Amino acid sequence: MPAWLASRMTELGTAIAEHMVLEYGASEFLTRLSDPFWFQAFGAVMGMDWHSSGITTSVLGALKRGLNPRFADLGLMVCGGRGRHSIRTPDELRSFGTKTGLDGDALAQTSRLTARIDNNAVADGFQLYLHSFLITNSGQWCVVQQGMNAGKRSARRYHWHSATVRDFVSDPHTAIVGKPQGEILNLVDARSGKAQQALLTIAKEPIDTTLNEARKLSMPAHHDVRAKDVDLKRLGAVLAVAHVQELRNFASFLLVEGLGPRTLQSLALIAEVVHGASSRFSDPARFSFAHGGKDGHPFPVPLKTYDESLAVLRRSLEAARLGHTEKVEGFKRLDRLTRTVEHEGSPLADFSAALEHERQISPSVGGRTVFDDERRPGRNDVAKQLSLFDSNAGASNAETKVHRN
Repeated sequence: MPAWLASRMTELGTAIAEHMVLEYGASEFLTRLSDPFWFQAFGAVMGMDWHSSGITTSVLGALKRGLNPRFADLGLMVCGGRGRHSIRTPDELRSFGTKTGLDGDALAQTSRLTARIDNNAVADGFQLYLHSFLITNSGQWCVVQQGMNAGKRSARRYHWHSATVRDFVSDPHTAIVGKPQGEILNLVDARSGKAQQALLTIAKEPIDTTLNEARKLSMPAHHDVRAKDVDLKRLGAVLAVAHVQELRNFASFLLVEGLGPRTLQSLALIAEVVHGASSRFSDPARFSFAHGGKDGHPFPVPLKTYDESLAVLRRSLEAARLGHTEKVEGFKRLDRLTRTVEHEGSPLADFSAALEHERQISPSVGGRTVFDDERRPGRNDVAKQLSLFDSNAGASNAETKVHRN
């Protein structure tokens, strides 16, 4: 992750979180993070590659850097992370409990239990290497953790939310995200009664009930963004709001800003991440049209646009702190305007034309990728990295094993 993008992701992720906490509360932000489609769209709108496994590490890292120093204001804390940071999660939660009066030991036990279930009870061939525990000052939490199958060069992400966990051994996940890879040995599936009884006999340890099979979704294998990955009607509405003169003038008026079309395009997608209904995130690739992707898919990250979007978000939040909510309300109205244009029959986006336009204007808006900073790894380099990942074992404890890349 290049520093020029990591710093911007920290600022944008924090600003989006603050908008959501201001409008809907910290609990709703956790609800969104536990939705895999929204999480993917959140990462894409921040400029990460829309479907890579690295989106998990980069988004959670950005949130930890941005939210933890703002805990007194926003009431959100991020514990854990990747590799050695995941092992520190229980200690961080105990420290959190000391500061807030919550039961830190119970939170640490919850952290270990979620890791144990996903790492051991679901024998799917994925070894956990990232464990993040997000918690509010009232004790509500969500867990996002990721496992890697180095042999297949693929990852799987696991989502939890305290609001939906009725029993840790009875369908506790909100989602498990990964490409289906055939049958797995799920020792806590509801249909594994005989296997459970055999384990009970051998281990002589009580297991109360079982997990139902968690919902799974898959991302395509291709790295580039294609028309079939995007809801072209929804993208068409965003492009219309940003580029059709009459709509653009009105959208800019809603935000009490004089904004250019490219910034409005980004802000319309950011507004949807903040205010959109959960049903609208089934095509997370669409949100890469806000700020591109660090690997150049669908186009290089437009740094000038990114920084202008951040500036608008900062100004709206600063005004809201002083009691002036016009700008913050403007984002909600911008999202409403985009949906109205969509429902009233906006034309389908010409995907190829939109992509070509973005690539043509890329130099003028500061387009940048990681390949501008360093040599692109060859096949031998990639194979070597994967080999190191597979062979280097990280720290482990009784609850989870972590392989560090």
